[in-house]
Amino acid sequence: MNPIPFNLPVVIGNEMKYIQEAITNRKLSGDGPFTKKSTELFEKRYGFKKAFLTTSCTDALEMCSLLCDLQEGDEVILPSYTFVSTANPFVLRGAKLIFCDSSDQNPNIDVDAIEALVTPRTKVIVVVHYAGIACDMDKVNAIAQRHNLLVVEDAAQAIDSFYKGKPLGSFGHLSAFSFHETKNIISGEGGMTVINDEKYKERAEIIREKGTNRTKFFRGEIDKYGWVDVGSSFLPSELNAAYLLAQLESIDIIQKKRVAIWDAYHARLKSLQGRLKLPFVPDFATNNAHMYYIGCGSLKERTELAAYLKQNHIHAVFHYLSLHKSEFYASKYTGAELPNSDMWTDTLLRLPLYYDLTIDQANLICDKIEAFFHV
Repeated sequence: MNPIPFNLPVVIGNEMKYIQEAITNRKLSGDGPFTKKSTELFEKRYGFKKAFLTTSCTDALEMCSLLCDLQEGDEVILPSYTFVSTANPFVLRGAKLIFCDSSDQNPNIDVDAIEALVTPRTKVIVVVHYAGIACDMDKVNAIAQRHNLLVVEDAAQAIDSFYKGKPLGSFGHLSAFSFHETKNIISGEGGMTVINDEKYKERAEIIREKGTNRTKFFRGEIDKYGWVDVGSSFLPSELNAAYLLAQLESIDIIQKKRVAIWDAYHARLKSLQGRLKLPFVPDFATNNAHMYYIGCGSLKERTELAAYLKQNHIHAVFHYLSLHKSEFYASKYTGAELPNSDMWTDTLLRLPLYYDLTIDQANLICDKIEAFFHV
């Protein structure tokens, strides 16, 4: 059989046409017409107050961390079961990471465990909407309001996903999305910072432009620009934005196909419910079909299943390692054991899911999983 990769970047419509237009325009650096069109589309479709395209979701989170104005020793509560990009921006600002456990139902942060971790030094709560499935944002925001904390949504995987009818990325003071080639909507590398609290809008614009007020200058609001704050070069190339715009114009087509693949997996693998943990989508959340994962019974079982699939030319991958046990942070971590984070670390396996995957291929993958378990 032909190998089935874990991911293939989607090419859906006008990507090459728009990239050629960007080249013809002789405008390749950031904030050109394709950046503006993509940004406006996001703001209109999802009602975001202000969106800024960035070179990656990591950079988007670094913008968020700068806007949080953290001081040395401030504490940031975040899940341990997440990618290092969730944590690094806050470490770079000198914050102390306070890791929270995951739920046993899905890999999202256990929102009921957050409040016990709040101290007088706590400044920020960071939530990650794992697999595009919403955390309980009513509970998170209630905790933040009681303790006067900022909320940052790591919505890297959550494009076009909703909580109680409202788009993810619109609940925190700040949020960050990813357009990496493994995501639903892509630009190769790319991200977006969303500003939901108006008071951060002007400073976000400055931080994104290397700490200068150059954008004001380009708008004709000032007669010269200079260095006015900290910042970095977070603007993506117009080539990336051109690719992204083509994807955004086809988002409904992409999402319909991805959901169909997700549903095919779920329908077939229900026969293994009990032997495997299948994705859990709460009633308050929608499913954007970012990924289909299964939870095996043990690390040994996952290792053997992944090897079996590989022997059958199917590339399935495990995901994060608990950050509180990482080589970098283990010696700094002084909190409690996080059993659910460790459980997902040892047992979660991601199955191939991308636009060009066929339903027949998804069913073939399920055939092999059932064969492994002798179903």
